[in-house]
Amino acid sequence: MKYVNLVTLFTLLSLMMAGAQPIIPRDEVVVLYNSEMPGSKKLAEYYAAKRKIPAENLVGLPMPKKGKIKRVEYDKFIGAPLKKVFGEKGWWKLKEASNGVRHAFENKVKVIVSMYGVPYGVDNVKGMAQSEGVKLNAFNKYNCASVDSELAALSMSGVAIYNRVANRYFRRDISFNKADLPYMMLVGRIDADSPETCKRMIDDALEVEETGLWGMAYLDKSKKPGSYKRGDEWIAEIEKTNWMYGIPTTMDENKDTYLTNYPMRDVAMYFGWYTSKVNGPFLNPDFKFKKGAVAVHLHSYSASNLRNPRVRWVGPLLSKGAAATVGNVYEPYLTGSHYFNILHDRLTQGYSLVESAYMAIPFLSWQNVVLGDPLYQPYLHLSGSGKVKKEDKFYRACAMAYKAWGDDIALLVKKLRSAAHKVNDGRYLEVVGLFRRFQGELKESEMFHRSAKKMYMLRSDKTRNEIHLIEMMKEAGDKVGAINACKALLYRVKGDPEAMTVKSMLNILSPPPPPPAQPNKKIPLKKK
Repeated sequence: MKYVNLVTLFTLLSLMMAGAQPIIPRDEVVVLYNSEMPGSKKLAEYYAAKRKIPAENLVGLPMPKKGKIKRVEYDKFIGAPLKKVFGEKGWWKLKEASNGVRHAFENKVKVIVSMYGVPYGVDNVKGMAQSEGVKLNAFNKYNCASVDSELAALSMSGVAIYNRVANRYFRRDISFNKADLPYMMLVGRIDADSPETCKRMIDDALEVEETGLWGMAYLDKSKKPGSYKRGDEWIAEIEKTNWMYGIPTTMDENKDTYLTNYPMRDVAMYFGWYTSKVNGPFLNPDFKFKKGAVAVHLHSYSASNLRNPRVRWVGPLLSKGAAATVGNVYEPYLTGSHYFNILHDRLTQGYSLVESAYMAIPFLSWQNVVLGDPLYQPYLHLSGSGKVKKEDKFYRACAMAYKAWGDDIALLVKKLRSAAHKVNDGRYLEVVGLFRRFQGELKESEMFHRSAKKMYMLRSDKTRNEIHLIEMMKEAGDKVGAINACKALLYRVKGDPEAMTVKSMLNILSPPPPPPAQPNKKIPLKKK
């Protein structure tokens, strides 16, 4: 195998079948829509038809036409009537446990899909825990929650609403079909700024499942001290896993997020944090995620206004073409957020979006939402199977190369370098540069990025590799060299969109002096 060239290897391994996880039976999926909004029903019917979900599994309830509702509204318009539907249709059987909590011991329904139009937040009721003499902590101080997380524990009665519920599917590595957890359901949401965006999310998920999701991954650490360290550890683990699979990955190590107009390309995966609103390259009017992309930014209120394409993170990421994300309607605290490393691991194993998300979240009846087709399996073909599209061949070749030669770095580098020159594609050289940088081999990484820059034709690709070089100078402690290189690059890209990126880098490396202080005006003395 060591002497097979990359093209032949790609052909051979592409014939392999993926180790896909079992799918959730479609008759075990319920689609919930707002019957007061015609667009909600139409979207629910469209989704059910595309996923072959039985028509009798569509449930329309008259609900308020707003994103966030009061607790009494949730109980009146969603919780109580939906429980009634489950009972009338015989979807579950309930019993009372020894602790007084009533819950399902049999449940046909595994997944609920909340459609555009279904409210997504339940507002806080002030003073509820205090009125019952409960000792307050960070998790019971508020009783607000996402509608979807409440629906996940729909069968449970007798639990104080200010208590979060332990998620027994958390950290599991098994299909929900086999998890034997009838008291809970997995709840995802197809929701965004418009029904048109939602329809696009459905279509993209179905199309990409035929080919698999292939492209670049962009990760962004927070680099903040203290309790933020855990989030950075999640991101670092994702980077390590990506290289094991041969998913080319760029990591931003600055305290700031990716800078404005950073020249990303083929963005299939994004995990980052921590700013309150969308920024950086995602504000570029021309930016678009690759079809089917998974894009997640960790922030306490990332989904607090998820139908606005310009506010927070969830709405903007979906409006820019992402097919899947997760977020928080209210403050979840870091330990109550989706664990990015688990979410990523389960997705890359081939699990569905909703299974991956619930294996990554510790609580139900909490603040979290899952956006996108819940049944979407973006990495269904990561082993090399699936329909092959021309634009994916480079990324498939990378994955196959790492699968074959990942345990022999010298041979892997040799094969990728040979492929670059054979097809005159600088991406192979850039990938090796990124990989060697991940391994701490900055000198070798520098060599490959310089070679990639020469081979690329587009200015934006050349600029991106120069940015890699400047960042490595900074990492190596050569701040003066990084500043000089930044100034030279800024001169060359003057007039290009990437000039804003370089200028921001220069301001980080060499902050401009503060404006001169204005002299104090003399205040005339008052006459006696």
